[in-house]
Amino acid sequence: MSEEKLVKVAFQAGRYEGELHAPEDTGIEAVHDGRVIAAARLTHCEDGASGTRVSIDLPADIMSDGVQVVSLRSTVSGAVLDRITFLAGHILDDDIRAEITLLRDELEMLKRAFRRHVSTESG
Repeated sequence: MSEEKLVKVAFQAGRYEGELHAPEDTGIEAVHDGRVIAAARLTHCEDGASGTRVSIDLPADIMSDGVQVVSLRSTVSGAVLDRITFLAGHILDDDIRAEITLLRDELEMLKRAFRRHVSTESG
């Protein structure tokens, strides 16, 4: 069997777009918690490029607190070709990225206060 490869091009507003390099009969399905939640729309590249354009609209009902993983798998081999991971809700309260964002916000607040203080002291 030929090698299957899915390359992400974009992910925005719940739509995954990619380029698939695989045998002609290969399809892509999105799987969440063991169930198929969406099937990809496949269109052949018309600009002379090899591969197939892949577009999957993810349903909003998979968005919930915690870590959600959507696997994009081949309908031919069953191999997972890509994953989309969402982090949301209370689980992020202890996440280092959330802490860094809070620290940045506090630093900006301190910088503004310091600049006000310096401008009133010198003026």
